[in-house]
Amino acid sequence: MRVVIVGAGQAGAALAAKLRALGHQGPITMIGEEPAPPYQRPPLSKAYLLGEMEEERLWLRAPDFYAENGIELRLGRPVAGIDRAAKTVTVNGEAIPYDHLALTTGSTPRRLPASIGGELPGVYTVRTLADVDAMRAEFQPGRRVIIVGGGYIGLEAAAVACKLGLKATVLEMAPRILQRVASPETSAFVAALHRGHGVEILEETGLDRLLGEARVTGVRLRDGRELPADFVVVGVGISPNDRLAAEAGLTLDNGIATDAEGRTSDPAIWSAGDCASFPYRGGRIRLESVGNAIDQAEAVAANMLGAGQPYEAKPWFWSDQFDLKLQIAGLNTGYDHIVTRKAEGEAVSFWYYRGAELLAVDAMNDPRAYMVGKRLIEGGKSPAPEVLASTPDLKALLKA
Repeated sequence: MRVVIVGAGQAGAALAAKLRALGHQGPITMIGEEPAPPYQRPPLSKAYLLGEMEEERLWLRAPDFYAENGIELRLGRPVAGIDRAAKTVTVNGEAIPYDHLALTTGSTPRRLPASIGGELPGVYTVRTLADVDAMRAEFQPGRRVIIVGGGYIGLEAAAVACKLGLKATVLEMAPRILQRVASPETSAFVAALHRGHGVEILEETGLDRLLGEARVTGVRLRDGRELPADFVVVGVGISPNDRLAAEAGLTLDNGIATDAEGRTSDPAIWSAGDCASFPYRGGRIRLESVGNAIDQAEAVAANMLGAGQPYEAKPWFWSDQFDLKLQIAGLNTGYDHIVTRKAEGEAVSFWYYRGAELLAVDAMNDPRAYMVGKRLIEGGKSPAPEVLASTPDLKALLKA
């Protein structure tokens, strides 16, 4: 059985390794647009940008792992198209045959429109090694950076900038940072942390356009104010890389639509990671996280080999900003109230409920709350909100 994997990121690498671990003996070819071997993305906007991690430490596996396991890497080579009838993918004019094809193509940062200056030199996004390499020289003490978007990527970039001695301003069009993904309590906690370190956060602040001709020099806000900038970082979300799937006629639904086992609308083509949407609790979701990329890819690998097991997502996420380690378990969609638990020092956790059902937990420097919350959610257990609020030892909730 010949397996071709398009996309050499976290999901692609996990899928290839799992196939070998499960005993698959046939050819595996992994094709990636980037020249670097599969690497971790989360440290790019943190340790790597800070200069605390070398490129080789980003790599998911040592380069010889792939050769030793018979995984052919074709890097720096974008796939031109998929021929479903012939069961081939085309790379540099060569048709590569497959019996099973996996699309682990990831996602792409949304950019500001060219009509408002989004293509000016000095405007950056944070997604790939090349993105961060291009902007690293900009992070010099005393310079001004404006960050468009108050999500996790933007806030992580702001924290790095501040640590390196820059003046950072975050523009958020919504009433609060993290509004799409977190409660007002979490937003307020993170905003206070950043402001305490000198980051300027402007909420309910719309961007009119970027200023400059040969290079970005600042921004004009919708209220007419102009702010100077030496460079701009854009963190306004990502879009699934589903172009190949669309051109091949596969079904799309907020990304590449799969069934519970990871198959697309073509039974010989599978998908996993940021680009894939899948059934979840009566609906469909697409998860943008390392945990999902690995778990879903490994489930697809098993199902390619005939396991026939539905993928059961166990969402978890994290973000490091200054001395804050924010750990998130579950999905808070549809919550209607929050239970707050304070721990030692500045540690705190916010627990999301919909009625009597525990949906998610945001743990700020509180690994115990995260661990207990994750186990409760994955086990389908929901302690009553008043019990959660009053129980001294969280671990006791696991025995209830």
